[in-house]
Amino acid sequence: MRGPEAPNAREIDAERMLALAARTFEIESRALLGLPAQLAQGAGGGFVAAVRAMLDCRGRVVVMGMGKSGHVGRKIAATLASTGTPAFFVHPAEASHGDLGMVQAGDVVLALSNSGESDELAAILPAMRRLGVTLVAMTSQADSTLAQHAEVVLLAAVAEEACPLNLAPTASTTAQMALGDALAVALLDARGFREEDFARSHPGGSLGRKLLMHVRDLMRAGEAVPRVGPAAPFHELLREMTGKGLGFAAVVADDGRPVGIFTDGDLRRLIERSEGDVRELRRLTAATVMHRSPRLVRDDALAVDAAGVMEQHRITSVLVIDAAGRLVGALNSNDLMRAKVI
Repeated sequence: MRGPEAPNAREIDAERMLALAARTFEIESRALLGLPAQLAQGAGGGFVAAVRAMLDCRGRVVVMGMGKSGHVGRKIAATLASTGTPAFFVHPAEASHGDLGMVQAGDVVLALSNSGESDELAAILPAMRRLGVTLVAMTSQADSTLAQHAEVVLLAAVAEEACPLNLAPTASTTAQMALGDALAVALLDARGFREEDFARSHPGGSLGRKLLMHVRDLMRAGEAVPRVGPAAPFHELLREMTGKGLGFAAVVADDGRPVGIFTDGDLRRLIERSEGDVRELRRLTAATVMHRSPRLVRDDALAVDAAGVMEQHRITSVLVIDAAGRLVGALNSNDLMRAKVI
């Protein structure tokens, strides 16, 4: 028997390929649009009951599935875990050879099988019943073996697969994926899950950096912060500003509160006004040249909020104060870029 021809053995019919792609989108779209009507049809209360079981779960949500349903199940478990519902995936075939020990009383098992007749799942159903778990089935067949053993059934029936042979799981796995996402969304809403919670489970991502990193984590502190008193002569102000390389110097009162700031831009404008008269510049003090009411941020503010202040006021640096209003640091846009906050 001849095997399938190599891809380059015949020309590809571009029109047919595009038509098949469009047909796939159409069939899978119909599959998704058919899900809302099935939400309340499953035994045991359907979708709402599944959400309630997972919300009340004392243990974890254990997701199982074979083949393509298993691949979908892994994604569902990952989405649940990242949105506030402790979950992980267990392969049904491995479960019957020891991995069932990962499942405990009080867990909720979400078992995926389009037909509901997966041999590997059927083999461990009695054992899971003895464990005292709550079994939620996601299947297209309400009268399947899996559905009959489950306390809650989520129906995900589709009229046809997108595969031209109506064999390869395509529309059915799309429906499973969407139903899993719907569970995760409903659960995170019920838990009051917030952006900050999401960031805590994604500390390495850009959202984690933006929502978890505080100004105190990035600011220059101590001797690295250029500062002078209001009475400091101009040459001392200039030395402090240029020596610490931040492009500005803070003017700080005796009580530690910042009362002004002097920047590179202020220096350029001052030189232009004085027309280079060095004698005039020497007579100046920090108080006479500083820009009053500098932009301030708290050290416990989020770094992304400091970035917002800089963007709003078109500046590249801010002074950092503590809860008492005392200067404790400085932050510029380069610090934020290095930390990938902006």
